[in-house]
Amino acid sequence: MTWREFSFLRYKRYLLPAAVFTTLVAVSGYLSEVNLTDLWKGIFKGISLLALFLPPDWSASKEMIQSAIVTVLICLVATPIGAVFSIVFGLAAARNIAPRWLRLTARSLIAVERGLPEIVILLVLVAAFGLGPFAAVMALAVGSIGMLGKLLADAIEEIDPRVLDSVAAVGATPWQVIRHAVLPEVLPAFVANSIFRFEVNIRASVLLGAVGAGGIGYELNAAIIQLEYSRATVAALISLLLVFLSERVSDRLRSRVLREVRSA
Repeated sequence: MTWREFSFLRYKRYLLPAAVFTTLVAVSGYLSEVNLTDLWKGIFKGISLLALFLPPDWSASKEMIQSAIVTVLICLVATPIGAVFSIVFGLAAARNIAPRWLRLTARSLIAVERGLPEIVILLVLVAAFGLGPFAAVMALAVGSIGMLGKLLADAIEEIDPRVLDSVAAVGATPWQVIRHAVLPEVLPAFVANSIFRFEVNIRASVLLGAVGAGGIGYELNAAIIQLEYSRATVAALISLLLVFLSERVSDRLRSRVLREVRSA
């Protein structure tokens, strides 16, 4: 290679995008009041505060594990509820099997739900049902409907039209087309996505617990508010372990489901 190949002219087409991007980052940092001096001071302050969280108060382990189990149970209830209702929304939102008015309605509802974080939904449900796991179950179920409903609708729209036409050509009703052509095609991916959603709900439930939904997140937030930092360390470690285990189990189950589909 010659020096000319590394010349300024070779990369000039990247200069304008790079300049625009750098300007946007600089302006965003200024408007967000990003201060490198405060960042540097905060790092050292945070390091000094770590001493307050050590050593962990292992005597609280039993109580924290019980709270972690509550978190898992919340997700075990919320995920299937969301998955079942997402089937209805997914079918209604698919272009190739639902009328236009129904598709637009279902897609709009899914978009509204996806635009609202679970914590916002939880705050509304807490006002309606009060603090506790029940509000968290409902919030996570609604969140599951939005995610799984969209993924299911997209999967249905990707089905080969010839598959649907061949079933309809033998006189099948629309419901029979769904039963014998649509669901068998998308069910494996739907199951895999539902397992992944359970993993997402585990992580989300820790955050929701911090605002009164119960579980390990509630214990973590309560310990920090009460300045029981050693106790908070135990809650944080158990939360990390819970998320790690749910991720590993989710990956293994989804891989098994998809592997069985490929071998079928």
